[in-house]
Amino acid sequence: MGTIAIPAADVHRLLDDSARPSVGSYQQAFADIAATHRGRPAAEIVPLLRTAADTALLGFTGTDLAEQAEAISRGARYELRVRVTGR
Repeated sequence: MGTIAIPAADVHRLLDDSARPSVGSYQQAFADIAATHRGRPAAEIVPLLRTAADTALLGFTGTDLAEQAEAISRGARYELRVRVTGR
């Protein structure tokens, strides 16, 4: 399980936001990668997740991305704790 802290104004970068349908989110990118890369090596998935995280301006660590990639590879659930800060 990972943890990330993001400002309240940037939650749309992480989660789908129906008020901003044209803005892609990391949540959607993760779901798309998970749908197409289950069973693939985690090392192949990490760069895709890094690109999605960088595009969304989210500060996931390499360890975070490796854990997410491993979950996708195995077809397992991945839990992410999100701490929303006031700014």
